[in-house]
Amino acid sequence: MSLPPTPIRCDDPDNRDEQQHKSGWFQFMKSVATFKGDLASLSAPPFLLSPESITQFSQYFNDHPQLLIAPSKEGNAEKRALLVMKWFLSGLRRQMATKNEDGTRKKLKPLNPFLGEIFLGKWVDDAGTTELISEQVSHHPPQTAYHIRNREHGVTLEGHIGPRSYFSHTINIERRGFGKLTLSKYSEDHVFTMPKVHVEGIVTFQIAPELGGTSYIHSSAGFTTKIEYCSKGWLRGSSHSFKAALFRDGAEKSPLYVAAGQWDGKYTVTDSRGKIVDTVDLGSLKRTPLQVAPIEKQHPLETGRAWQHVISAIHNNDIFAIGHEKSKIEVAQRAMRKEEAREGRSWERRYFTQLEQYPDVEKLALRGKGEPCHDYRVFWKFDESKYERILENQTQGIKSPTHARFDSGVGMCLDDIEVERE
Repeated sequence: MSLPPTPIRCDDPDNRDEQQHKSGWFQFMKSVATFKGDLASLSAPPFLLSPESITQFSQYFNDHPQLLIAPSKEGNAEKRALLVMKWFLSGLRRQMATKNEDGTRKKLKPLNPFLGEIFLGKWVDDAGTTELISEQVSHHPPQTAYHIRNREHGVTLEGHIGPRSYFSHTINIERRGFGKLTLSKYSEDHVFTMPKVHVEGIVTFQIAPELGGTSYIHSSAGFTTKIEYCSKGWLRGSSHSFKAALFRDGAEKSPLYVAAGQWDGKYTVTDSRGKIVDTVDLGSLKRTPLQVAPIEKQHPLETGRAWQHVISAIHNNDIFAIGHEKSKIEVAQRAMRKEEAREGRSWERRYFTQLEQYPDVEKLALRGKGEPCHDYRVFWKFDESKYERILENQTQGIKSPTHARFDSGVGMCLDDIEVERE
């Protein structure tokens, strides 16, 4: 959203909305600048809310299933590591884009998932069927676990992300956690971390996210990819830039491949001799759409069904309906947490199980200079036994509850919660 280039007419409703949004934005920023703690707990102005939940962000890892499965078809470990790097970079474009695919400008603030929220879907294309399961496994601190797999090609991607936002000159977001891409054919893991995010344009009201810092991809085959992100400076540089080096463990100064360019546009890959071996145009890659069930067939905890009225209000720019529908979900969730606390029980995660240790991941993530993969001493792993039990119940006609205190599908009665545990 940009500042109007011409004087404001008081009788122009679009200009009035623009000015109201601008005023609301600066009032919000005043609160942000003085707030201590995670900014996620602050309520953003309705006009900043995006019609998507953070649980949906895991789908961006697989906008291009062919790139996800490509390493499973490569017999050379060094080239597999390079293909994994290309896959990883392809997932940054849409999750950080400032515009939707129809050209409209994206809203800044996604919906904060409630505990137990799930997002399910699948991709079907020449790569076969790739499944997605995403679940909000923790609310304080917020953590979203995800599991993506293509059985035909033996490729599995899973991990969790715990965003933490704070203000220091601008809005900054750390994405703690890790991801692990497993290639079963080679018994090979690739563990990666996510870059940091900061928000640019808060003064001019041309709000846009930018990546910064460093992220890593560590391969159990003995390779590391180090990706450094840079934003445009006052005098030089360009937005959305990065430089990545792929090297054998312990040989960072002798990279096998170097990739440089823009993570949302074009970049080139050169080998150890400086010869260009590939040029990638991320904007030209064909995206495979994710298929999700119609809302009426979704589980009450699924993102689309649970947030449907909030999302509809956001699309209609109905500020009062946004606040009303969002409040219903939040009130119901607080009531459920209080009831759990009184009874001395906790919410049962549907697809994931918490681990105190994950030796294979920790070993890879702490390689090299000891860059940790997360700041939490906790891991979330996809639980195949839970998944199989849910499928078995569905086969036997045991349905999940559909009765809800509110039509959002989130404020379930306590009796329903007990049934949901299956």
